Amino acid sequence: MITLQDVQDAAKRIEGAVLRSPFLRADGLSRLTGAEIYLKYDHLQATGAFKERGAANRIALLTEAERKAGVIAMSAGNHAQAVARHAKLAGIKATIVMPVHTPSTKVTRTASWGAKVVLYGETLAETAAHAHELADKDGLFFLHPYDDPAVIAGQGTMALEMLQDVPDLDVLIAATGGGGLLAGCTVVARALRPELEVLGVEVENYSAFAQTLSGKEIKVGGPTVAEGIAVRDIGQNPLEIFRNQHIEVVVVSEHEVERAVAMLVESAKQVTEGAGAAALAAVLAYPERFRGKKVGVTISGANIDSRILANTLMRNLLRDGRLLRVVVEMPDRPGMLAEVASRIGALGGNIIEVSHHRLFSSPSVQDAQLEVMIEARDAMHGAAIEASLAEVFTLRRI
Repeated sequence: MITLQDVQDAAKRIEGAVLRSPFLRADGLSRLTGAEIYLKYDHLQATGAFKERGAANRIALLTEAERKAGVIAMSAGNHAQAVARHAKLAGIKATIVMPVHTPSTKVTRTASWGAKVVLYGETLAETAAHAHELADKDGLFFLHPYDDPAVIAGQGTMALEMLQDVPDLDVLIAATGGGGLLAGCTVVARALRPELEVLGVEVENYSAFAQTLSGKEIKVGGPTVAEGIAVRDIGQNPLEIFRNQHIEVVVVSEHEVERAVAMLVESAKQVTEGAGAAALAAVLAYPERFRGKKVGVTISGANIDSRILANTLMRNLLRDGRLLRVVVEMPDRPGMLAEVASRIGALGGNIIEVSHHRLFSSPSVQDAQLEVMIEARDAMHGAAIEASLAEVFTLRRI
């Protein structure tokens, strides 16, 4: 079991190699949530994620024999980049095994640090098994992403910085995959501020800690925008810490994670990946729990594919009613298209896309269908546009 001293030693060890990231009040998010939100900008690390803390500390503690042999790691991306970077800085060879469906941006960036990248396995469990096989075969040091005391101590330096900057936090929330970050934060919080509530966050398809802590069988799987915390095999060291310190891990939905990604872009002007936004998703999912409290929210990663980010933002616009997709059924005669455009424009709506169908989609040869995508200011504005169109035309959403 690691101690506060282990974390403090790690902080000295990695100083200069890892960014001491800002921890600042987020006014926009505070107004929207009713909580006093402070964001820990750890996605500003060189590799775009907090994982550098644990990797830097563990690599600094390698023996000379382990350095000569080289290291191997398995990861969905952020630990991979962290190990690759700090191995390069230390002049050590690194092999990284990643799931075959890891976002391309993470694969590319990992390779750019000079590591050998091996894509293997549909899940992290399969990836980990293959990494262990290669470690045994080639005599490499296996650098675990979360179930290593030195890694946990390194991750705990995040909480050390947070409490140095804002000592009177009421709650500290951290995204939870294998548990290393939350475990390190727990050690620091219990030593420095025993009354501070420490909370972990998992996504619904991968809630292994929440299931285990409640005595249930682990059942995980399926797609998730938060692939960085999509873990089946949780850390046993973190699990012991959580049980001893009675730490709670809450579960959030995919929609809440997507909403958190969008809110960080719009209200905090920060681009994050799904796992990086999971801590904020907990505030959105359980607003009454945090209202009026001073809440430290970790932004743990920013490595998101541009396409996924774009789709996430568009999906959020649709859910918020700021983007409408409607089918307008209208008589097939001159002036009808102009009437639709006029009604939308009169209310300040912006037509994004139009598709006009005459021959095969309409119920009658006398009719036409118009598929329209409209940008609105908010849900009430969108409803007003729909109401205006419905005065003249038959309307349905798609």
